Amino acid sequence: MSEIVEQQVEGASSGSRRGSLTLAIGIVLTGLVVVVAAVSVFWLPYPLSDLSGGRLDPPSFAHPLGTDRLGRDLLSQLMVGARIALAVGAGSVALAAVLGILIGLVTAFARPWVDDTLSAALDVVIAFPVLLLAMLVVAVQGASLWSAILAIGLAMSAVIARLTRILARRVLQEQYVTAARTSGTRLLGIVMHHVLPNIAPTLAVSLALQFGIAVLAEASLSYLGLGAPPPNASWGRMLQEAQGTVVNAPIGAIAPGIAIVVLVLGVNFLADGLRDVGDPTRRRR
Repeated sequence: MSEIVEQQVEGASSGSRRGSLTLAIGIVLTGLVVVVAAVSVFWLPYPLSDLSGGRLDPPSFAHPLGTDRLGRDLLSQLMVGARIALAVGAGSVALAAVLGILIGLVTAFARPWVDDTLSAALDVVIAFPVLLLAMLVVAVQGASLWSAILAIGLAMSAVIARLTRILARRVLQEQYVTAARTSGTRLLGIVMHHVLPNIAPTLAVSLALQFGIAVLAEASLSYLGLGAPPPNASWGRMLQEAQGTVVNAPIGAIAPGIAIVVLVLGVNFLADGLRDVGDPTRRRR
């Protein structure tokens, strides 16, 4: 019996250390992109409108990542692209959180027929890919940074709403919630003091994962010409502009591609680390 207990303790400790390492890697990768975006607000090597560089110049001291086909500095574009990726990711996740949590709580507390109707509507929205729904919204609103945030946020809100409904219903079945209702606690009090505190950790992990999806969706929209219009520089547009010169100047496609991978991996590691730290006994293959 004691050996079993020792094995469980060692497994929990190992899971906690693994989760801490994953969390640390996520913080480092994500923090690197955040620092680059913050620096771009106050300083850039060259303005985005500067065409003084040679066309498709290789990396040099003056242009560490080289220039594009118009003579613009790629490092400056990459730094501004980090700012746009974080802005779209944070804005769309915030919008998805507000709408999704609100709709999810309404369905969790609603009457059965309202719950069934809203749940069916959410299932229909979830069935469509995020990028397809975002393209439809952007096509109606027009290509802009705010349209990308609105489109991606609306598309992801259905997933958050569905998860919130499931988690909230699970909490509402607990005995302490029944006791709170019996004692006369109002609906708002139950939500604020019992439901939200218990579902917040799981929602935080899901929102972190949705952040990575939002970054990929923004890059895809920009690649298709539906993202933030010029003079804004986004990683997706950099990939689109570099596809014609990828043989002669591959750095133009490699740099934004690596930036997207670093940010998405960082956010995913961050989400996995948060999940593992919150549940040290979790086993992951």
